[in-house]
Amino acid sequence: MIKFLIIYLVIINIIAIFVMRYDKKRAIKKERRVPEKTLFTFAFLGASLAIYLCMQVIRHKNQKPKFRYGIPLLFLVNVLTVIGLILISRQIGV
Repeated sequence: MIKFLIIYLVIINIIAIFVMRYDKKRAIKKERRVPEKTLFTFAFLGASLAIYLCMQVIRHKNQKPKFRYGIPLLFLVNVLTVIGLILISRQIGV
């Protein structure tokens, strides 16, 4: 189970990086953007690290308070969820 969890997290984080870069390019061109709800959904589903790193590296969404505080909070939720899943999988022997 841990192997599948790692694969899932890698895939969703890679997708989130592409979505953040896409949204940044759209913002620069003043075109229709990726909804913030979509970015938060990715973060909630395990891509908070990628979203946070994109905020820092490509300087995207880093001035918005709900991103500046919400994404690190979701990262904490993601970390606790992963720890919980690892502990549960060890208990049931998966």
